[in-house]
Amino acid sequence: MKALERVSGFVGSTFAIWVVLFAILSFLIPSGFTWLAAYITPLLGIIMFGMGLTLSASDFKEAFKRPKEVAIGVAGQFLIMPLLAFALVTLLPVSKEVAVGVILVGCCPGGTSSNVMTYLSKGDTALSVSITTVSTILAPFLTPALIFLFASQWLEVSAGSLFVSIVQIVLVPIVLGLIVKALLKDKVEAGVKAIPLVSVIGIVAIVAAVVSVNHEQIAKTGLLIFLIVVLHNALGYLVGYGLGKVTKMGSKQQKAVSIEVGMQNSGLGATLAAAHFNPLAAVPSAIFSVWHNISGPVIATIFRKQQEKEDKNDVEKSQSA
Repeated sequence: MKALERVSGFVGSTFAIWVVLFAILSFLIPSGFTWLAAYITPLLGIIMFGMGLTLSASDFKEAFKRPKEVAIGVAGQFLIMPLLAFALVTLLPVSKEVAVGVILVGCCPGGTSSNVMTYLSKGDTALSVSITTVSTILAPFLTPALIFLFASQWLEVSAGSLFVSIVQIVLVPIVLGLIVKALLKDKVEAGVKAIPLVSVIGIVAIVAAVVSVNHEQIAKTGLLIFLIVVLHNALGYLVGYGLGKVTKMGSKQQKAVSIEVGMQNSGLGATLAAAHFNPLAAVPSAIFSVWHNISGPVIATIFRKQQEKEDKNDVEKSQSA
C-alpha cells in the first residue's frame, strides 16, 4: 500500500507532464487512443466518486462559517468565466462548435486542481475547497442554464438533458462517495491515498480521447482555440483576483478566489460536449486541461513568492513595532 501511495503521489505531482505527453501522443498517433472515447463519461464518474471520498463534514461546515467569501467565489466562477467565454467567441472568428465548446467549459464549476494550486500558492486552501464543493453541487442547476443562455444562438441546447447528465456524472458519484466514506469510515482511508493516481489516469484518458478523435480539426484550428483558452484562463485569474480585492478580502483569500475562478472542471466540459454536441465542441475543454496544468503551477509560484514577501514584511513590521 505504501508503494501505491508513493506512485500516486509521484503521478499527482507530475500531473502536467502526463497530460501534455498524452495529448501529444494522441495527436500524433490518434488510432491508438480513439477507443477511449467510449469511456469518457464513466471515467469522469469515477473521478467525481473519488472527490466524494475526499470530502469531509468540515468542508461543508467551512462554507457555512464563511458564507460571504464562498458566495463571492462561487458567483465569480459562474459569472466571470461564462461572460469572458461569450465575449471571446463573439469577438474572435470561430466556428459555432468551437464557440459552444468555449462557453461550455466557461460554465463549468471549478475542478479539484484549483485546490492543489491554492495550497501551493500559500492561499486559503479551506476556502478554495469550500468554493469547489459548493460550485460542484450547484453545477447541475447553473451550468445547463448558463449554457442555454449563452450558447443557444449557435447550437440547439437542451438544458434538461444537460441537467440530467450532470446529475448522473457529477452529483450521484459524489453523493455515493460521501455515503461510502460515511459507512466505511477509517477503512476507506487507504483507498483515498490512491485517488490522485486514479484522477490523473482519468483526466489524461479523457484528454487523449478528445484529442485523438478531433486531431484533424485541431491541426486546422488548434492555434486559435489555444489562444482563446489561454486568454480565457489568464483573464479568469486576473478578474478573479480583482474581485477578491474589490470585496476587500485578505491576501490569501484573494489568491484562492483568483485560482478558483480561473480554473475549470475541464473534464466535465469535455464529457458534456462529447455527449450533447459535436465532438469538436470538446476540443476547448481538452486544450484547457493541458493548459491549466501549465498555467496553474506558474500562477501558484507567482502567488507563493508574493505571499512569502508579504509574510516577511509583516514579520519585520512586528519586530520594529
